[in-house]
Amino acid sequence: MKVLVAGANGQVGQHVVRLLAEAGHEARAMIRDEAQSSKLEDLGGEPVVADLEDEVAYTVEGCDAIIFSAGGGPGSGPEKKKSIDLGGAVKLIVAAQDRGVRRFVMVSAMGASDPESGSEEMYPYLLAKAQADQTLQESGLDYTIVRPGSLTNEEGSGMIEAAHSLGRRGEIPREDVARTLVETLTPHNTFGKTFEVLSGDTPIEEAVANL
Repeated sequence: MKVLVAGANGQVGQHVVRLLAEAGHEARAMIRDEAQSSKLEDLGGEPVVADLEDEVAYTVEGCDAIIFSAGGGPGSGPEKKKSIDLGGAVKLIVAAQDRGVRRFVMVSAMGASDPESGSEEMYPYLLAKAQADQTLQESGLDYTIVRPGSLTNEEGSGMIEAAHSLGRRGEIPREDVARTLVETLTPHNTFGKTFEVLSGDTPIEEAVANL
């Protein structure tokens, strides 16, 4: 498959690009800065320069799927969350609809099902994620929404726990989130599913197959 990775230069996105290439997919790596191109090429991606706060529809041309892993970042304010985490996602959802790209995998967040339950600091982020998720759920696309817990930079174990609702909070390495995203790309049992994911005791392939 040819897969557009939005947020390809992010910490999860870089893992996604590498894992897509290793799995034999073509990864079109969306970046904001031309200077990031060589890094993404080294990971196996085909860089495309675009800004999610500007025009991005051209980036989906010829793609079979989109993985949205972009975000305003932990240091950004509420407006950035609204323009990137929500606005950027909506732009790509609309572009996918217009250009016949059926498959869309979204990185959301644990807590997006109930933004009010988050802290005052987290509320704008969780609200943006919740609204982006809802837009995708109502889009008519073949979507999967992945809601990880707190992200860490530990090496991935390849072992997770995944369910519509896990009923607990926890952590998960970014690499394992990326592996989960890539694993969900093609199995039809993941279409139309929204699920939470944390580190666990089940191999990723098995956990995804059991969703």
